[in-house]
Formats: sequence, C-alpha cells, structure tokens
Amino acid sequence: MSHYPHLLSPLDLGFTTLKNRVIMGSMHTMLEETPNGNHLSAAFYAERAKGQVGLIVTGGISPNIAGVVGKGGATLMTEDEAIHHKVITEAVHQEGGKICLQILHAGRYAYTDDLVAPSPIQAPINMFKPRELPTAEVESTIQDYIKCAKLAQSAGYDGVEVMGSEGYLINQFIVKHTNKRTDEWGGTYENRIKFPIQIVKGIREAVGSDFIIIYRLSMLDLIPDGSTLAEIKQLAIEIEKAGATIINTGIGWHEARVPTIGSVVPRGGFAWVTKEIMGTVSIPLVATNRINTPEIAEEVLSSGCSDLVSMARPFLADAHFVQKAIDGTPDEINTCIACNQACLDHTFNMQRCSCIVNPRACHETELQYLPTDTPQKIAVIGGGPAGLAAASICAERGHQVTLYEGSRRLGGQFNMAKVIPGKEDYQETIRYYSTMLSKYHVNVILNTRPSQKTLNTSNYQTIIVATGVTPRAVDFQGSDHPQVLTYKEVLEDKIPVGKRVAIVGAGGIGFDVAEYLADDEPTHSITTDQYMKEWGVDMQFSTPGATAPPQPSPSPREIYLLKRSTGKHGAGLGKTTGWIHRASLKHKKVNMLSKCEYLSYSEDGFKIKSHGEERILAVDNVIICAGQEPHNAIADFTLDAAVHVIGGAKDASGLDAKRAIKEAAVLAANL
Repeated sequence: MSHYPHLLSPLDLGFTTLKNRVIMGSMHTMLEETPNGNHLSAAFYAERAKGQVGLIVTGGISPNIAGVVGKGGATLMTEDEAIHHKVITEAVHQEGGKICLQILHAGRYAYTDDLVAPSPIQAPINMFKPRELPTAEVESTIQDYIKCAKLAQSAGYDGVEVMGSEGYLINQFIVKHTNKRTDEWGGTYENRIKFPIQIVKGIREAVGSDFIIIYRLSMLDLIPDGSTLAEIKQLAIEIEKAGATIINTGIGWHEARVPTIGSVVPRGGFAWVTKEIMGTVSIPLVATNRINTPEIAEEVLSSGCSDLVSMARPFLADAHFVQKAIDGTPDEINTCIACNQACLDHTFNMQRCSCIVNPRACHETELQYLPTDTPQKIAVIGGGPAGLAAASICAERGHQVTLYEGSRRLGGQFNMAKVIPGKEDYQETIRYYSTMLSKYHVNVILNTRPSQKTLNTSNYQTIIVATGVTPRAVDFQGSDHPQVLTYKEVLEDKIPVGKRVAIVGAGGIGFDVAEYLADDEPTHSITTDQYMKEWGVDMQFSTPGATAPPQPSPSPREIYLLKRSTGKHGAGLGKTTGWIHRASLKHKKVNMLSKCEYLSYSEDGFKIKSHGEERILAVDNVIICAGQEPHNAIADFTLDAAVHVIGGAKDASGLDAKRAIKEAAVLAANL
C-alpha cells in the first residue's frame, strides 16, 4: 500500500485521468524569452513529465503585446508562434504527460511603457503608470484571450490556465482597489467579474468540451478593498458555469505586504484558504503555496483542503519528485527550500531561471550527469553544500569517491542556516545529499582533515577542495574581548548571547543572526495561525482582501544592526525576499544604523560613530557578521593529483550556496 494514498490516487476529470493528484504549477522561467527557448522548454517540461507529474502548466504567455510582463515577453498571437510551441507539447506527450499553457495578461504589472489596466492607477511595485482600457479594448482583449486558447489547442496543448490572480489584469478588473470604472465593466461586483466570466465562457465555446480550462482564482488578495469570501465563492460558481474544468488557488497580489511563498511561510500554510470554498463548486479545487514534500501534499489532500495540489518550485528542485514518491523513496527527493535565489530572483532580474539545489533546472540540455567512460578515484575535501554536490554527482556518474569532512557532521554553512527562523528547510538539502552519498557508495570520513601524505599515498587522480570559508575579522579596540563573537560562535557553537546585542555587518549573515536573536523560540517552527497573526492575515475574512494589522511577537532582545555604508540595510539581499527580511526586523523593532565606524568595545559598551556622531551602545555582546574569507585547507600541499578548488575555498566574495553548488555540479559533470 502506498505511503501517499491520496496523493497518488488518480482523479477522473471526466475527459482525462490524471496519473495522480499533482499539478506542476506555472513558473515563468525566462526560457520563454531565451533564444531557442521552445527547445529548452521542451527538455525542461519533458523531464518533469517523465518524472510522473500528472499535469504541467507552463509559464505565463500573453494573449497580446500590451499584456507582456516585460519588453520582449512571450506571446501567443499567431499560427506561426503556435507552430513553435509544438516541440514542447510533443515532447511532453512523448513522455506520457499532459500540459496546459497559462494565459497571462500582466495589466498594470507589465514592466513596459505602454501598459494597460481597468483604471489608470499605478502599481506600487512598478515605475510605469498604466493607461485605462477603453471599452472597445476591453472587448478586444477578451477576444485575444479566446484566440490565444485556440492557438494553444492547435499547438497541441491539452488545455489552458487563465491567470485570474496574483494582481494581474483579470484580478485588477475584479476588485475595487484597482477598478474605478463607471461603464459596464466597473461599479458593481457583477459588472467587475464579467471580464473573467466572458473570457472563460468564450474559450469554452471556442475549444469545445474536450479541452482543459484551469482558472486561477484569487482566493486571498491581501490588499485593501480586495474580494470578500462571499464574492470569491460567487465568482467560483460563475466560473464553473462558464465552463472551467479546474479552479486553481491564487494567494496574494505581488504588491501585498504578506509573504506567500517565501521560506518564512509554514509548509502548506495557505491550504486552509482553498478549504474555505471546498463544496462551493463541483469541479476540482487545487491547493498551492509551500507544498514541498509528499508528506505535506498528502496531509493537504487527506484533511480535505483540496482535490488536487499544485507545486511549482519543488519541480525545479527535483523533476522526479512524484516518481520518487510512487517508488517509496521520498528521502531521495531534492527538496525545494523556498530560497528564491535562482528561480524568482533570476526571473525578476530577467535571467534564466534555475534552482539553488539543482543547477540542472532549466539547463537540461547543457548540464548532464552522464555515466563516465573513465572512472577516477576522487577525493572531495569538505562536506558543505559544494562538497556534498561534487561528491554525490561524481559518484552518481561512476567515479570512486571519498569525502573528508573535518567536523563531526555534514552540511557546512547549511548547519547554521537551518537554525534561522524560516530556514528550517535547509536541513532537507543536507538530508538529500546524505542519502545520495549512501546510494552511490561514497566513502564518508568525518572528523578528519586529510594530510598531504594521505592524499598522495591514496592514489587519487582528482582532488576537489571545498573547504569553505571562515568568518572575516573586524579590527577595533577590544575586538578580542570574550563578549565579541563571530556568527559561527553564535549559530553553530551556541555560545550564549545577552539581552542587548550589536551586530556588525548588515548583509545576509547579519540579517540571519538578527532574525535568530529576535525570535523568542528560534528552535521552533512557527504555526500557520501564528504566522497569519504575525503578518496580518485575517483568517476570518472579515475585511475585503482579508488584511489585518500585523501582530508580531516581540523580540526578547534589544538589537542593533550596523553597517559601514549608507543606504538601506539589506540592499544586496534577494530581489523577491529582501523586503521580507527588512519587514520582519522592522516588526521586531531592530535598530538599524548606517555609516558606522567601529571604535572600541569594553564593559561600558560598544563605542561607534554613526554619520559622524559618536555614541556608546550599551550592549552585552558584539557579533561580527562582516563577511567571510576563503579557507583552502590544503593550499600549501604539494599533491600528485589534479586539484580543483570550488565554492568559498576558491572565492568568498559575494559567496552564496547557489554559486558553490553550481560550480560543484559543472565540475562533477565534466570530470
């Protein structure tokens, strides 16, 4: 009997049977805009279909020029464009999968100078102000949606998903917040929802009954003057009547000040929203957001929150997620850690998407782990993310690998990351690589730093150095005081910290340490109810848009986060997550000081200058988070083997796990 009876049971949709109850949700990967992108997309989606995903939804494709997410954005407007999509649908069908094209009109979120919206109201996350769609253009836009669906059908897609959530054009028509029209497309709720209803109805009439129509319904806007629960249910009923096959859950507008997919969100934390309308319609409902393991998906389904589950980023992390669940080997799943560093951050910077824990994602034709014809005896020194990736991939390809780790456990910097509130999933990456080391018979030697003699007498042909980094020191009078600590001493060595703290350095590590010290229970994962309360989500839907004042738990410490430079703290953090970390520390009343000079530390406190003004911070501890230095543990060795240095051991400047793991993967793929 399956460990996941609900997750893996087929669901009959009348005209097609999904192999299981998992949908691969839409992700804009930038493959859509990459030269030769359809062939790259074909390889990307085909690998997920081979991994037994029941139904795939593509990244957003605009039905007209005005709706593209940015200049040069992908459209489906002509037969010629449809022909180029056939390579995608044929590749997916060859693997036995099904695929739907998402139709997305960005509306006022379009990052162009010719954007349109129901009303000329500028989005707070866009520098461009939209023009109001005239009545005639509203009607022609509906026709563009219908034509796009017909073209998708001709290209071989099994269906379309109509993007009606996340604050895009359809969502903008639905709510008072962005629709101030006085014609037939504005005013009453019935008028405002005519736009999505006519789109779905028109598509159904155009494509016939044997074609999937998913409607992405915004079930939780999280903005002022959003939809009420009664309105959401009313729209769901009308969308079913119009001919939709499935209703997918949309959570939060992009401009909402509540994180909805970041690592801070509890696993499955928004499934309760879908449950609110279960029973309202007879077509299947899909739960989404932060469902990243088979166990969470099974829990969502078995508890009656939805009929299907949608996962997007988990299929970047592991194309064979479902197959591994079917095979009863969930420990072999490379779990999405919701960091956004290589996926959403790339997309919003107009770069091709990938995955921090799986660099092959969206690079399937370029980065392949093929069996080697010339097996080598390889030593990997260092068991952090880079070393783990290098050792497991080399062994998977058929090399004989020994991994040396100087400490008592594997994981490196991830052992510190995993104790930060909201980053608990980093432990999953350590678990995954540990499983792969065992599966591919890597000889793991802990508590050992190999000597030059050991490396030279063991007949290694290749040595990979992945010994990581050490904290960078900051020199000021009293910097050697016992109360002046490094981030490693706090996060890994667990040296006690007082109630008043100054953190030197406001980069990613400084923010992590501040989050850790500002949490009253950093070793406990936050519950869904606690999360919604802290970030201001009205779970009773008593306000339109379900917003509420945030009620964060107070910090148990007084914290100062210091930086040498001017400007906002955390400017170098991820584009899609930096605001979350800044907002979290603001909620915790962390004091942020810039343009700081560090003068001295004594029992009287930490003497600094900030913007030229000298002051003493009465703190119990100073914690140094001022970056890292490379730590090449064998730099002075004379070795007989070929030596490759990767990750932080090679270059600590701007280091992150994304770069370290990718360097390891590329090296291991080419040995």
